[in-house]
Amino acid sequence: MSESTRTLVVTSALPYANGPIHIGHMVEYIQTDIWVRFQRGLGHHCTYVCADDGHGTPIMLKAEQEGMTPEALIEKIGEEHRADFRDFGISFDHYHTTHSPENRACSELIYRRLNEAGHIVRKDIDQAYDPIKAMFLPDRYVKGTCPHCGAPDQYGDNCEVCGATYSPADLADAVSVLSGEAPEFRSSEHYFVRLADFEPVLRQWLASGGLNGAAPVQPEIANKLGEWFDAGLQDWDISRDAPYFGFEIPGVPGKYFYVWLDAPIGYMASFRHLCERRPDLDFDGAWRVGSEAELYHFVGKDIAYFHTLFWPALLHGAGFRMPTAVFVHGFLTVNGQKMSKRTGTFVRARTYLDHLDPEYLRYYFACKLSGGIDDLDLSFEDFCRRVNADLVGKVVNIAARCSSFIHRHLGGRLSARLAAPDLHREAAAASDRIAALYDAREFGKAMREVMAIADRANRYIDERKPWVLAKDETKREEVRDVCTVGLNLFRVLMTFLKPVLPRTAERAESFLRSGGLAWDAVATPLLDHDIARFEPLLTRVEPKKIDAMVADSMESGEGSAPAPAPDVGTEERIDIAEFAKVDLRIAKIIGAKLVEGADKLLEIRVDIGDGERTVFAGIRAAYAPESLVGRQVVVVANLAPREMRFGVSDGMILAAGPGGSDIWLLGVDEGAKPGMRVK
Repeated sequence: MSESTRTLVVTSALPYANGPIHIGHMVEYIQTDIWVRFQRGLGHHCTYVCADDGHGTPIMLKAEQEGMTPEALIEKIGEEHRADFRDFGISFDHYHTTHSPENRACSELIYRRLNEAGHIVRKDIDQAYDPIKAMFLPDRYVKGTCPHCGAPDQYGDNCEVCGATYSPADLADAVSVLSGEAPEFRSSEHYFVRLADFEPVLRQWLASGGLNGAAPVQPEIANKLGEWFDAGLQDWDISRDAPYFGFEIPGVPGKYFYVWLDAPIGYMASFRHLCERRPDLDFDGAWRVGSEAELYHFVGKDIAYFHTLFWPALLHGAGFRMPTAVFVHGFLTVNGQKMSKRTGTFVRARTYLDHLDPEYLRYYFACKLSGGIDDLDLSFEDFCRRVNADLVGKVVNIAARCSSFIHRHLGGRLSARLAAPDLHREAAAASDRIAALYDAREFGKAMREVMAIADRANRYIDERKPWVLAKDETKREEVRDVCTVGLNLFRVLMTFLKPVLPRTAERAESFLRSGGLAWDAVATPLLDHDIARFEPLLTRVEPKKIDAMVADSMESGEGSAPAPAPDVGTEERIDIAEFAKVDLRIAKIIGAKLVEGADKLLEIRVDIGDGERTVFAGIRAAYAPESLVGRQVVVVANLAPREMRFGVSDGMILAAGPGGSDIWLLGVDEGAKPGMRVK
C-alpha cells in the first residue's frame, strides 16, 4: 500500500453497565476490531477506545435490587465486560467507564460552553411520577394501553405493535413498572439543548464529503437525517431529576445530566485517560477543530439518531471537531428470528466462550458484514458448515497437508525456489483489492476474495498430488517444491485473515517461524527456510457443542430444548416396493463449473448413457470442478426436474457425509458403464 501513515481514533458504542454482553453486541465490537487491526496492520496510528456506560435510572434500580451501591455494580459488571472482550480478542487500547473524573470534567466543560453560547434553554415539563418510589419515571418505566391501536402492556414512549410514538400521559391505564401504581404527572424544570441552532452546520457536515470524498454517514442514514431535518429539529432534554445516578449539573442541585449527554462524551474521557498515560498521544491534537486525526464511531442503527445529530451538535457547539464518519450497522438475528431466551438463541458472550472458539464467530460475522446497515443472520447450520469448510477444510488444511510431507520426508525445510511463481504472484497481487474492501468495511466481499485464493491453492496441490509423488524417492524434491508453494500460499492467506483471526494468525506465525505476518510482505515468498512441526491451528466446529450452548442459553422454566435428532433406523420407513421406484444409474461427469452467486453449488453435466443432463449439486466445498471431470458417479435418474434460481436440475448425484468439505461421492467400479442400473 502506498498510502501515507494516518492517525485514527476509533470507538465502539458503550455497553450499558447493568447486564452481560451477548452475541448481538459482539457484532459491533468484532466489526470494529477487525477494522482497527487492519488499519494497524498497514502501519497506521490507530487508537481504539471504549468504556462502560455507567449512569442512569436502570443502573440505580438494579443496584438497589441487588443490595449494592451503583458504584459497586458498575465495577462488577465492568470486570465481566472486560473479560468477555478480552477473550473475544477485542484489542482496545483502553477500556474505561463513564463514571470517571475525566468524564465529569469533559461533560461539565461541554455543558458550560453550550450554556455560555446560548444553546441551553429551560422549560417546565410534565413527567410521570411514582408516588410510592418517590421518583420521576423514565418513559420506559411506564406501561399501559396504546392510545393508537389499543394494544395492552406497551411502554410509555412507543408501541411495539403498531409503532406509534407518544408520551406516557397518552397511555390508557398507565402504571409504574416499579410499583404497579398509577403514576401522577408533575411539573419539573428541565434543561434542553436547542438542536435547531445546529441544523446548518449538521447539513454542512453531511455534505462535506469527509475523507477522500466519502460521506460521513451511509446513504440510508443520510436519508433518515433528511427526514428529521424536514420535520424540524426539536429541543433535546439533557437533564433528569433526583434520585438519579450520574453527574449533577453544576450549580443546579437535584438536577443531573441525562445519561445520553455524558455517554458519548465518554469517548473523549476514555481517550483523555489514555493520553495521560501515553505520552505519544495528544488529546488536544485529536479533538481540536481542523485536526488531521480521523475520528470514527461504530454504532448500531438503533442509536444512529444520537450519534449523527446530538453528538456532532454537542461537539461543534463546545468548540471541538466533528466525527470523520459514523459507521452504522444492523441487528443480529439467530436462525432467522429475533434472539430468544425461550429457544436458547439469546446467547451471552460468556456462554458462547464456554463452548466454542471465538475465532469461529469472528470469521462468521466477517463473512456476513458489509458497509451497509442491513441486519445479519447467524444460522447455526451455516455457521458450522462455513467455518469447517472454509477455515478448516480450505485454509488450515493446506498447512496440515504440506507440512506433513516437508517434515516426514524433507527435514522440515522449504525449497530454495518457488515452483509456481505466477500463482503466488497472483495471490499476493490481491492485497490492494482486499485492503480496499477491508477499509470500506466490506468484510464479506474480502472473505470471498480470500477463499477464492484458498480454492486455487488447494486445486494446485490436488493437481500435483504430493501424496503420490512422495512414494517415489526420486521425486522428493518435487514434493518439496509443491509443498513450498502451498505453504507460501497459506502464508498469504493467513496474512489476509489476520485482522479476523488474530490468535490463529499468531499460531501460524509460530508454525512458519517467519516473524509477524505483515501485509507489505505477502509478495516476498518464504524460501530455503525451516518450519516448525504442525500443531492444529483451528479445529472443526462440533455440532454437539452448538447444541450444548443453546441448551445452556435456555431461560430457566421457559420452553423446552429442541428434540434430539432421531437415531438411525427410527425415522419413518418405506417398503421395498417404494424403494424400487428409485432409478439409480451410473453416470460419467463430462463437465463441471462453479455457479455464480451460489456458495454451495456446482453445475455438473453428466452422461447417463441415453443423453446428457445438467445437475446442480451442493458439493462445492468438497470438490474443485476440474477434479470431477471423468469421474463416474451414481445419480437418481427418475427424479422430477427441479426449477432453481440458477437453472433446471435434472437428477441427483448421490453422496454421503455430514456436509461442507466432508462430502464423499459414492464409488463406482471402473468397469461400470454410463447408463447401467445400480442394483
